[in-house]
Amino acid sequence: MNHVTLRDYQPQDLPWLAQLFILSVTEVASRDYSPAQIRAWAQVDEACWRERLARARVFVACDGEKRLGFISLEHEGHIDLLFVHPQALRRGVAAALLARLEQAARQQRLTRLTTDASITARPFFAANGFSIEQVQTVALRGETFTNYRMVKTLSTT
Repeated sequence: MNHVTLRDYQPQDLPWLAQLFILSVTEVASRDYSPAQIRAWAQVDEACWRERLARARVFVACDGEKRLGFISLEHEGHIDLLFVHPQALRRGVAAALLARLEQAARQQRLTRLTTDASITARPFFAANGFSIEQVQTVALRGETFTNYRMVKTLSTT
């Protein structure tokens, strides 16, 4: 990885982000979830994702033309998606994306962020100032998952 740049999402990113999501779920989250859960989770309906990403503020981390990760902020301060390519893990990509999202949230005068963090993502969010508000059980395509409603109060500076 040479130099990571952050930029706004563009509609032509969708196929790459969908592939990155599936790769991240199958290679990284598989440490914390069963094969059946991974099969249920690692699916992308491109039409739904196109709409989902269009209504959020989405930042993409790139190294040249390679997309390394992405994060999305919904209007009320909810982080819907944060995924990083498995080869870019532990290189500061997620932290850079989160910092950029927090900057955008402050510009929108949001005072609080929330996310529904997976078992895999919970330690990252905890290390970045989020606290667990609630342990949740959610259903997706016939499988149940544990995740964590996490919150962070944003400083005004």
